Amino acid sequence: MNDSEGVATEILEDPIPGSGLGDGGIAGLPPTASLSAPDRVANARTLFGLDRDFDVPAYSVRTEHVPDIDTAYRFDPETTLAILAGFAFNRRVMIQGYHGTGKSSHIEQVAARLNWPCIRINLDSHISRIDLIGKDAIVLKDGRQITEFREGLLPWALQHPCALVFDEYDAGRPDVMFVIQRVLEVEGRLTLLDQNRVIRPHPGFRLFATANTVGLGDTTGLYHGTQQINQGQMDRWNIVTTLNYLPHAQETAIVLAKTGWDGRDTAQKRRVESMVALADLTRAGFIHGDISTVMSPRTVLTWAENARIFGDLGFAFRLTFLNKCDEAERQTVAEYYQRCFNEDLAAGQAAKSR
Repeated sequence: MNDSEGVATEILEDPIPGSGLGDGGIAGLPPTASLSAPDRVANARTLFGLDRDFDVPAYSVRTEHVPDIDTAYRFDPETTLAILAGFAFNRRVMIQGYHGTGKSSHIEQVAARLNWPCIRINLDSHISRIDLIGKDAIVLKDGRQITEFREGLLPWALQHPCALVFDEYDAGRPDVMFVIQRVLEVEGRLTLLDQNRVIRPHPGFRLFATANTVGLGDTTGLYHGTQQINQGQMDRWNIVTTLNYLPHAQETAIVLAKTGWDGRDTAQKRRVESMVALADLTRAGFIHGDISTVMSPRTVLTWAENARIFGDLGFAFRLTFLNKCDEAERQTVAEYYQRCFNEDLAAGQAAKSR
């Protein structure tokens, strides 16, 4: 591929192979292109348990890009309300927070319950302007090879009833960020210079983003590779909400629900509460400068899953988190474990992990 000229040298039969963005649906589901305007109204109190009556437009038909529903998912009220405002009033919503708190999955699970198609794009350093806008590609048509412009995900999403989510928004390249800036306005039109076209957004198009920082760069040392975001662009995000570590009881309930463990089992519930308490200690230790690695809710869930695999909570903790810590800090983390479970890690485990 010659990116400098924007020409793809591979021969393509499908606009975006394997993406399901062609004309046909996936797994028997209707294509996203078959949708027009939302055809039903969902109530936030009924659907999400929010303490307010708030009507949100929704679709009655599940299409190919609607995420699967996670029945064990637990919604954060403030974050859910911000996301629903994005869907209901076409607000541009950014969710900022620490890693592993469920920022992207929160948007997906709201979309899943509204039957709203949702596509995620991870803005890693390899995502270029050509990837978003599109490129010329050599395609087969009527048995002949011809060069044809293939739209990228941004023009495609802009023309469909689709929630587009930019993950790791604060890691995007500057040239890519200025492409996105064009569509941050509610009526933002996208001009394709190569095609002499101006694309108007579909009435059902919605735009979201997730980020570990809030556009000011990495101030904690946790998120290498993130960048400062142009404040003119940040100003275009209508709603910025924060989803950080959850209250102890709520995080415990999530772990129990996701693992399928019986919360009525007192011993099992106490064990999960101790796991979450240990995660809280690592977060407090990080804030006070005692350790440089923290346990996210995702880490706790992984620990629980590994404990089920190995049948040993201490061994699973070592493989899930302890081995990721700096050698000088492992004894401190082992002390956190002892404090929460009133027992030492298996003899030599903290040392063996060195």
